[in-house]
Amino acid sequence: MRYSYLPLLLLACILTACGQHAAAPATDGAAAANLALIEKPQLTFGFIKLTDMAPLAIAKELGYFREEGLYVTLEAQSNWKNILDRVIDGQLDGAHMLAGQPIAAGAGFGRQAKLITPFSMDLNGNGITVSNDVWDKMKPHLPLDADGRPAHPISATALAPVVEEYRNAGKAFKMGMVFPVSTHNYELRYWLAAAGIHPGFYTADNIQGQVDAEVLLSVTPPPQMPATLEAGTIYGYCVGEPWNQQAVFKGIGVPVVTNYDIWQNNPEKVFALRADFATQYPNTTTAITKALIRAGQWLDDPANRARAVGILSRPDYVGADSVVLANSMTGTFEFEKGDKRDMPDFNVFYRHDATYPFYSDGIWFLTQMRRWGQIPEAKPADWYHATIKEIYRPDLWRTAASALVAEGHIPAADVPETDGYKPATSAFIDGLPYDGKDPIGYLNSFSIGNKDAEPSR
Repeated sequence: MRYSYLPLLLLACILTACGQHAAAPATDGAAAANLALIEKPQLTFGFIKLTDMAPLAIAKELGYFREEGLYVTLEAQSNWKNILDRVIDGQLDGAHMLAGQPIAAGAGFGRQAKLITPFSMDLNGNGITVSNDVWDKMKPHLPLDADGRPAHPISATALAPVVEEYRNAGKAFKMGMVFPVSTHNYELRYWLAAAGIHPGFYTADNIQGQVDAEVLLSVTPPPQMPATLEAGTIYGYCVGEPWNQQAVFKGIGVPVVTNYDIWQNNPEKVFALRADFATQYPNTTTAITKALIRAGQWLDDPANRARAVGILSRPDYVGADSVVLANSMTGTFEFEKGDKRDMPDFNVFYRHDATYPFYSDGIWFLTQMRRWGQIPEAKPADWYHATIKEIYRPDLWRTAASALVAEGHIPAADVPETDGYKPATSAFIDGLPYDGKDPIGYLNSFSIGNKDAEPSR
């Protein structure tokens, strides 16, 4: 099914009217009825200024939290480490978080804690951008489509000669990603390795993950990516929106591929809580999840995207220019300046079971942690399944979704019939199949990366 979005001219006309005003909150009576069941009504959640924090903003601005008896404060955070530490330390009740963060916290990489996710915030939403100079060097190596434009998706094989040119000149080729366990790190590594470019291993002595690396990857907070690229500190980066489109808007770089093309409909962020929070406050956890599911549903109605852009453009949320946000949020994505292409699934918040925390999505992250050495030793297949089932909690999602069905907010057909594992898929840029039930076989299918000898079955 194709989804159409409001054109930018209409968007510009209505942003002022719709961007600053929330829907009327629930009546005091309805909120009071829900409040009686809520163990912890006053909550503070953290987020990073990215468009995929949208479910939090919408749940607050449209009164979905309030209808559940929740009084939520949203606080922008400076970086992903700060978000993780503040959730673990109890300064935040929950947060917009990289999917890899609660997984790593439970799997033995980085700071350890028992975190869970009952809600996956979105699919897709990231891109890889390079500097104008690097783009000019890549272009002679790109195939063209029938219109004379670069054919997409763009493989990193076009980047390989540029990396070699830098190496021959004695210069390290440097790229940025947002955090060691971010989707962005794994997607950038996947894109490079699929073209035979080694992105480096993590070891006990090299926690930067640069052993054997042909491209040096380092951490840069998302909002700082364009400025870091413009300063020449890095030559490209992988980040979520609006920071790829911001590079186009400022004329300092060109997005070359989106994560939709690296792994079609890949999971991106999650909403994470401490495990003891969910145990201590079960009704509150259900209420949070209900409000976020409703927000995701609202966001995926194309008629609502313009209003969402208006809300997100506010400085207390993403704070980017509405035109920059609209470039990706309203069904298009701009690559080289003027090369705007339809991409209706670039930001997905509800369709394709986007909010459901699938075990197989989490296992993919574990395989990449092992592939690049963040998990230093081989693990049996059972370890992957047992580990993710402590962190990804579809049971909590189902409790919330069932209540929404009973209340008439979502149709029963929107609750997937699943054992928690998606069907095997080859929708990756290199065409390699992924089956979440066979993590060891998947690891061993890569030409670059750690291999494990134990069969999974």
